[in-house]
Amino acid sequence: MTEETRNIIFNQLRNVIAQHTPPMVVAEDIENVKYEIMGNKAVPYGHDKKIVPGMYFCSIAHNKNAVAFYFFPAYMNPKLIDLAPGIAKCLKGKTCFHFSKEEQINENELHAILKLGIKAWYDAGYML
Repeated sequence: MTEETRNIIFNQLRNVIAQHTPPMVVAEDIENVKYEIMGNKAVPYGHDKKIVPGMYFCSIAHNKNAVAFYFFPAYMNPKLIDLAPGIAKCLKGKTCFHFSKEEQINENELHAILKLGIKAWYDAGYML
């Protein structure tokens, strides 16, 4: 996988995710390296219920052989992945997708699971 292909995939994913901000908030944006979004409400997190500025939602990051897309709402509802059969082929583990080819990205499926994930964040009280 070339650096150029990684950058193309990264930017494709970033462009889809960025369309959901707002209501989501950008937590980190490092060009062609990492992009992360979170909920827009401070919430308690962890065993000690420490207040965090927003609940982590998803991120993308460069890996050596792929671009990783981490989608946290799938922990709460694994059936969200069923709504994206095309990109589900790239699932590694429970919530991490590894994309190594541009054609693996289905923007319609990504939008669908992101919208449902955002609804889940509202329902869980992680959004204003």
